[in-house]
Amino acid sequence: MSVAVRRLKLDATPHPVPQTQDEAVAAIAEIGVHQRERTRIETLMNDELARIREGWEKKAAPHQEAIKELQKGVQIWCEANRERLTQGGKVKYAHLASGEVKWRITNPRVSVRDVKAALDALRAAGLTRFIRVKEEVNKDEVLNNPKAVADIKGISISQREEFIVVPFETTLESVS
Repeated sequence: MSVAVRRLKLDATPHPVPQTQDEAVAAIAEIGVHQRERTRIETLMNDELARIREGWEKKAAPHQEAIKELQKGVQIWCEANRERLTQGGKVKYAHLASGEVKWRITNPRVSVRDVKAALDALRAAGLTRFIRVKEEVNKDEVLNNPKAVADIKGISISQREEFIVVPFETTLESVS
């Protein structure tokens, strides 16, 4: 009777694995070299993109200015002829031979410059219905007392370990 033996064949690791502490130190130093070179390349790319963008924006600027000027002129003409264009106010648009114009009312928007002063004024005026109270789980308190919420459905505390390589670097001092 023969027994079939299954051999487990593992692929070789696709990345170099240091075999000694000195090799690990050298690998971390090399990571630092690659990180710095990548940063240099990224900086050069961003410099080049900024120059390219600036060039195209300069070419487009006269057209943008012309659009603003023409649009303002069309708006003035349309406002002067609004009654006819909107059929006496029945519609809020007009189809012209080369395009259309529209009048739109934007959605109301609330802006609050000084939140604390506004809240104080609302409270003083008895208008607390305009103050929103947001209820949410106090995650800091949960982390401070994990046993108290251990049996609460829907709350879990998780943690994981990350492996981080931080090559040593230094910066040049500014000389003035």
